[in-house]
Amino acid sequence: MSRKTPRTFVRERRTYCGTQYMAVDIYNYSEEQETAARKPRKRREKATPPKQRNLNDRNARRYLVQLGNANFGEGDLHVTCTYDADHLPANAEAAEREARNYLNRVKYAREKAGLAPLKYILVTEYGTKRGTDTITRIHHHIIMNGGLERDTVEALWRDKRRKGEKQGRRKGYCNADRLQPEENGIEALCRYLAKNPNGKKRWSSSKNLTKPVRTKNDHKYSRRKVEKICSSGEIYDRGYWETAYPGWTLAGSAGYAVEADPPDEYNGWRLYIKLRKIKP
Repeated sequence: MSRKTPRTFVRERRTYCGTQYMAVDIYNYSEEQETAARKPRKRREKATPPKQRNLNDRNARRYLVQLGNANFGEGDLHVTCTYDADHLPANAEAAEREARNYLNRVKYAREKAGLAPLKYILVTEYGTKRGTDTITRIHHHIIMNGGLERDTVEALWRDKRRKGEKQGRRKGYCNADRLQPEENGIEALCRYLAKNPNGKKRWSSSKNLTKPVRTKNDHKYSRRKVEKICSSGEIYDRGYWETAYPGWTLAGSAGYAVEADPPDEYNGWRLYIKLRKIKP
């Protein structure tokens, strides 16, 4: 007896990245998958980080962008920390400890200045000698909330002060730049941090970040409607999405804000739409 093909429907999943940005996934889903998930079809839930924290798949990279837009913007900082030859860590784990020690110093400086608690996303990038775990180069990118002077943030990238010293030695180069959000927030920076042309990357974040919030709707779209959107060209029509999501518009050009995977023998179209709140 042949197995009955499970009934499929089109799911719309909205991911709210704070109040100003939203991502919309439109994709085929089956009742079999829904039963396996055992979750209600309409529910607000916090998005959970992908298990692969080395940014080696599309979902992990998208989540990093969503997390960045939900927490950081104008007035916040992008900090780059490198090591000189005398301070080069032996491995990635040692580098992570150095970065956490640095973030603890930043946290303490913020507390002394009466500022809000530190919020951050840390991305560590490194290369190794072929066939070994020996580090050849390593540096950190940190997105953090603003408040401290940039000179202060940069000066904290140094060794612990030893007896007789006014301050510890610098570990290497440190530069703090103010974030410059565009109409798609800080997506460009997050995508830059997530790209992986040659080396390896891993990321972590503070626990006090605002998590993107997701909702599901299985009744807004049908397969026929999605096919019409894609075949008619409405998929790249800004006006169409502004009508479909009142109060929102594409976050960037249509070619940048709309990502579409064409159907195959198993699945229909899969769309990923990036939106921003329309300013009054």
